[in-house]
Amino acid sequence: MIENQAPQFILVMITAPSEETAREIAQALLEKKLAACVNLIPSIRSLYSWDGAVNDDNEILMIVKSRAALFESHLVPAVQQLHPYDVPEIIAVPIMMGSQSYLDWIAEVTTA
Repeated sequence: MIENQAPQFILVMITAPSEETAREIAQALLEKKLAACVNLIPSIRSLYSWDGAVNDDNEILMIVKSRAALFESHLVPAVQQLHPYDVPEIIAVPIMMGSQSYLDWIAEVTTA
């Protein structure tokens, strides 16, 4: 493993209400070169507080590999444009270490 000195790469977690919505968002992020890869993890159960009530829903979890520099200015607006939720979950965590070849690939296929 090669340490990524500056957290220039990120994992973004996004939940979606259906596989169709998740695929649409994933396709848009890939076509716009805002993501190198998007994993769709089906059938997660989300319990959360919304509008004063506790909700219990089945959702799809998206795990997006991208660049930190694209997050606020490009990735978040792209997701918000397609996402049906008023406040979609769009959370990024830095990739602190990874194989150099994988990090190079993320850099190669996403917009600089």
